[in-house]
Amino acid sequence: MRSREYGPDLTPPWKKPTSVPEVAAEVDLVVEEVTTGFCGAVIRCEKTAEGPTVTLEDRFGKHRVFPLHPAGFMLEGRPVTLVRPRPSGAPAATGRARTASGSLAVPGARARVARAGRIYVEGRHDAELVERVWGDDLRIEGVVVEYLEGVDDLPAIVRDFGPAPDARLGVLVDHLVPGSKESRIAAEVAGEGSDVLVVGHPYIDVWQAVKPASVGIARWPEVPRGQDWKTGVCRALGWPEHTGAAWQRILAAVHSYKDLEPELLGRVEELIDFVTAPA
Repeated sequence: MRSREYGPDLTPPWKKPTSVPEVAAEVDLVVEEVTTGFCGAVIRCEKTAEGPTVTLEDRFGKHRVFPLHPAGFMLEGRPVTLVRPRPSGAPAATGRARTASGSLAVPGARARVARAGRIYVEGRHDAELVERVWGDDLRIEGVVVEYLEGVDDLPAIVRDFGPAPDARLGVLVDHLVPGSKESRIAAEVAGEGSDVLVVGHPYIDVWQAVKPASVGIARWPEVPRGQDWKTGVCRALGWPEHTGAAWQRILAAVHSYKDLEPELLGRVEELIDFVTAPA
């Protein structure tokens, strides 16, 4: 049920960063210093006898001065090297921007006419997470993502779709582990032919595919069997028991593929490769 192996960490090699990016320490940029965890907005960046430094101000008005060490700061959960802003009038540095999935951005690219092929995911939250990280890539490739509200009827849905070499169907399933209901359904669908591919991640819900650190928690809590998982998570974390609001909080914490677990990254990349492969 997998078209290829992506290696131990499941991250495509072309998406692995080769260096920590440099970011100008502009006033009001909010960063976190990695050794102390101090988080604040830049209020000044200056050259001293000991080397360049940056002064941060936290939300309580406290100031701290830090040297501009390589990879010494975190910006939106990602390590960066702060550098002094370029002088006024100096030419701007150029470089290729990247999408949230880590792909090279294509400036001015128009969305491609939708392919006949599709990617199906289980629910709305899955679809919104895929859109947030891979949306730019999917539009360029002309791939549409639809959600199913569960996979109980997946075999019939696949037969109705009628996968073909020029209309491949990829399906992302939650909690695809040996012995689960989802694994039995996936095995049944696998018999529909080589133009449909079912892959999945091991998590009970796609919420767990977001790294806990990105959400600001130590780990995703264990929820007793028989209890609604999402409600149980909200209760255990002390969040209001409103799963829609909780999901918006989680989704807002996702800025790029680096905020997601590799078990989901590899599977989505695999599905995109599958449905966009030449007939």
